[in-house]
Amino acid sequence: MSTTHDFSTSEKADADRPRVLIVGAGLAGLTLGMLLNKADIPFDIYERSTLIKPHGSAMYFNCTTASMFKQCGIYEEFAALGKCVSTVQMCREDRQVDFKMEFGDQEMEFGARGYIIPRPQMHDLLLRQIPEERLHFGSKVVTIETDDNGVSIHCSDGSVVRGDILVGADGAYSAVRRDLYAKLKESNNLPPPDALPLPFTTICVVAQTWPLTPKEFPDLALEECQFRHFVGTNKMNSWSTFTTAQNTVCWSSILFLDEETTKDNATFRNSEWGQETAAEMCDHIKDFPIISGDEKIELTLKDLMDHTPEGQISKVMLEEKVFHTWYSGRTVLIGDANVINGLSSNSYMEDIEYAFKVYKEERLPWVEEAFESSKVHRTMVGQSFASKVTRFVSKHMPVWMFQHIEARSCRYRPQVSFLPLVENTGRSPHAPQPSMLVKTPSKAEKPRTVQSLEK
Repeated sequence: MSTTHDFSTSEKADADRPRVLIVGAGLAGLTLGMLLNKADIPFDIYERSTLIKPHGSAMYFNCTTASMFKQCGIYEEFAALGKCVSTVQMCREDRQVDFKMEFGDQEMEFGARGYIIPRPQMHDLLLRQIPEERLHFGSKVVTIETDDNGVSIHCSDGSVVRGDILVGADGAYSAVRRDLYAKLKESNNLPPPDALPLPFTTICVVAQTWPLTPKEFPDLALEECQFRHFVGTNKMNSWSTFTTAQNTVCWSSILFLDEETTKDNATFRNSEWGQETAAEMCDHIKDFPIISGDEKIELTLKDLMDHTPEGQISKVMLEEKVFHTWYSGRTVLIGDANVINGLSSNSYMEDIEYAFKVYKEERLPWVEEAFESSKVHRTMVGQSFASKVTRFVSKHMPVWMFQHIEARSCRYRPQVSFLPLVENTGRSPHAPQPSMLVKTPSKAEKPRTVQSLEK
């Protein structure tokens, strides 16, 4: 027997705010939920998995997220969970450092430093910001229905949930995006590039050891994160290690695919973090050398595997693509808390679409720039001619040029408009953020129009 939860009347009458349905309890979905909770916007998060899986390696957060974390009151805990990064070391297979990339004084330049944080710890921090009653696990979205008055999601357990805005934050193989694109394609409104399948050129294993001692891994005694990329000799592999504040070592290895190996891996997709398929790749990479911090201790990835909890080595496919279709009607992919905060419960669908348009116009250039930067970093650890040229240029790049590139990539440091602003204490100015002009509507406000949003 199905149950229907319609949130389009009672809670709206109290708060006069749109109810947001978020599909996906990953980092993106939880971050949006945290912001909506701060804005007193009613929301619920629906996650297909029945429990939290502590998989993954480490994530690097530079200064661009610091202001928003400070606004939300989690920055101190975030920093305590992380380990500062000031240098990335590019290493050879003979355990020698080829060259280093120095970030400089990020605190002075941007007002915050960069941190390495294990992905499971970051996920747990965000999860704790969400009221328990707003999280719904084991809720796999099957179908989506939208009309002039709202949007409904039908879940595999038979439940039906209704709200005003639907946000797809459910990963590369998003059920929300798949439904959105299918409807747009049917009406001939989907750009051909967005209809193409996700390209993939690499597969990766990721994991985190249990806590180790400095005797086992001497670099753990150092205050800063030892962030190392290794480039194989005549191998289509690169691998990385990162020391953490939890005294663990996060590690990963990438296999760059050619035409033949791409076909071999064509049946594998990262719709789930895979454990079973990781064993074969681990056997292939187990003898890859790593640096522990003591030349007398010659470790390999096998040593890290032996100190990794059973079942927590995952194989994922790294797929890179910028989708240019972000929204339609009441549905948006990911979502921006500033523009959602500017909507009232009686906003017309055209006003919701206009808000999403504003969000896309502000964010897309930054997404494309980050995508290009990500491609450069991926190329740097590869084996192609372009990879070797990229490493050569990076190795011989003047410090001032590297700092100029860093300043450009860090100038977009967004904040949310409905929380007290954080002063920029760095000497590097931040980029303009048009969505900061979006104001919270009053309860007495009449239905919003596109023209009022433009003003």
